[in-house]
Amino acid sequence: MAYTPSSSVVAARKALAVRLQDIRKDAGITGRELSARCGWHPAKTSRIQDGKAAPSEADIRAWCEACGAEDQTADLIASSRAVDSMYVEWRRMERAGLRQAQESVLPLYERTKGFRVYASRVVPGMLQTKAYTTAVLQAVQRSRGTLDDVEAAVEARMDRQRMLFSGGRTFALVVEEAVLRGGVCDADTMAGQLGHLITISTLPAVSLGVIPFRHERLRSPAEDFYMFDDAQTSVELASGYLQLTQPHEVAMYARTFTELSRMAVYGSNARAVIAAAIDTLG
Repeated sequence: MAYTPSSSVVAARKALAVRLQDIRKDAGITGRELSARCGWHPAKTSRIQDGKAAPSEADIRAWCEACGAEDQTADLIASSRAVDSMYVEWRRMERAGLRQAQESVLPLYERTKGFRVYASRVVPGMLQTKAYTTAVLQAVQRSRGTLDDVEAAVEARMDRQRMLFSGGRTFALVVEEAVLRGGVCDADTMAGQLGHLITISTLPAVSLGVIPFRHERLRSPAEDFYMFDDAQTSVELASGYLQLTQPHEVAMYARTFTELSRMAVYGSNARAVIAAAIDTLG
């Protein structure tokens, strides 16, 4: 499942375009007539209803007024805003620094009761040690050239981890074995991180599964994603952050998480895989 901005955001934009086209057809007017009523070139109407151009809120208001469908304006604008907020480039999310990016998701974490997390690249943030987080965020800061506030960003992430011990929440996490052997930090930091995973895996609220290296598997690895109850799925892409709230998309990731979970080992078996990764560090 390779979700990208083009496979999700563009699909949502297309759905909005179809709704606008249906409103025009229900009004019994042609695209050329709608263009005349709105005072713009027919090519603009074609681009909007083909999903090739995103309509502004003013465009949506003019479209609905031209079709006598003012009662649908608010809902269409809300849908357009939802599409606009789905995909956030890292440079936009982190323009005020990494700390701000960490703190911006805190309200979402605080209202979530059930977390489901899949990781194929790095240890999930809520399970990271301070040293591991520092190494990860330093690499992010260097590669993206953001404001150097790594120390403050690390503290913000560490503060968020209090949820693991506050009660009232559950955490189901599945990681690929490759995460345990990834070279995002030095050997001592990685050893400490892996030891921390073993400790965290014994918490009553935490279910930690590891998908071991196998020659055969039911499905290929996916992109890292976080599920917040059944309300939102956040997907980490190379270029940005995808926020999915449409029920059918959230359900698709829920099914994917279930499939990946079935491939994982848990409890003492998971801890044995982690211990073996520690042994390779010497």
